[in-house]
Amino acid sequence: MESYFLDWANLLLRWLHVITAIAWVGSSFYFVFLDSSLVPPADGKLRAEGATGELWAVHGGGFYHPVKYAVSPPALPPHLHWFYWESYSTWLSGFALFTVSYLWNAGTYLVDKSLMDWPPAAAVAAALSFLVVFWLLYDGICRWFGPRRNGDAVVGALVLVLVCAASWLACHWFAGRAAFLLVGAMIATAMSANVLFWIIPGQKTVVASIKAGQPVDPIHGQRGKQRSVHNTYFTLPVLFAMLSNHYGFTYGHPRNWLVLILMMFAGAAIRQFFVMRHGWKLGRNRHPAGYALVGVAVIVGVIAWLMPQPTSASAAANALAGYAQLQPVLAQRCYQCHGAQLQMKNVRLDTPGGLKQHAQAVYQQAVVAKTMPLNNATGITDAERALIGRWFEGGAKVE
Repeated sequence: MESYFLDWANLLLRWLHVITAIAWVGSSFYFVFLDSSLVPPADGKLRAEGATGELWAVHGGGFYHPVKYAVSPPALPPHLHWFYWESYSTWLSGFALFTVSYLWNAGTYLVDKSLMDWPPAAAVAAALSFLVVFWLLYDGICRWFGPRRNGDAVVGALVLVLVCAASWLACHWFAGRAAFLLVGAMIATAMSANVLFWIIPGQKTVVASIKAGQPVDPIHGQRGKQRSVHNTYFTLPVLFAMLSNHYGFTYGHPRNWLVLILMMFAGAAIRQFFVMRHGWKLGRNRHPAGYALVGVAVIVGVIAWLMPQPTSASAAANALAGYAQLQPVLAQRCYQCHGAQLQMKNVRLDTPGGLKQHAQAVYQQAVVAKTMPLNNATGITDAERALIGRWFEGGAKVE
């Protein structure tokens, strides 16, 4: 019964998390586009009021005219919309989902005893420390190096090193699937913390100064913009880390940490292309196609690297497998979680009828995605996966 309710919690939290993430990423991408596409106001009145940029757009049958005041508007409007609940809701729903999916049964989902044979409580504590320590180190780098000359380049290089080190450590401490998700959660935590500790407080300080009739210090807007820019480059790497845990050929590779780093780097490079593309249209920078080409080249390289090598197996080895050959493999690798004593996810494979019912799922998860057995806890071999594949391709017969 517990498994049933956990599945429902997982489904509903995942649904909520995707919805809020779409809202957060969408608003983030829109404002990056907006900042990159603004041009000096044509109206002299707007310039006299302190407006620094404007944009005309058409959408949904109407025309829109956003105007930006880089420091402060001439007067505060009666209604001011704040963008922060998209971030907070995404993090809260994501952390709840991480708790239900991984921390609740850490011994099964978080721990890979072939890497680190530690108690579940210790694994949970270590996983949570990734979220906190990464934020503290990242924030320290931004505080210390950001204001210096060439600060953005130095911060970018140091954060890259920090992400690489964290990825290596996570993939050597935790089960591969959990490690990828943890790295994504780690970066996403920093993104939401940027909103909580820097972007929103800076905006509130500016609003308070305007209400009090005091001069507005532009440093608050500059700091908020810096963290907002960081967030937009974090977005695609985080999305890859979150989605890739459904594909065993990524996190199950012996050099999974390098797969993760390369794909996140590719995501950041592609995001750079889209950010700079808006400026190129206005003649502010050269065409950023090089960044996209680098990102795509890295992805193609990883695909080629992970491609399964053809084997010179004999015709006998390639022959279709029957249930009699398959049953001993299932008994050794699958029955302890999907047998008479325990049916995780309501899946039972120790009867011909149950195996036939779930044949498609067995093939997809054990052969195609290689996500089962979870963390390969039972040590299934590639040859045994191939046998399951031949059985399914032969019609999944159970007699």
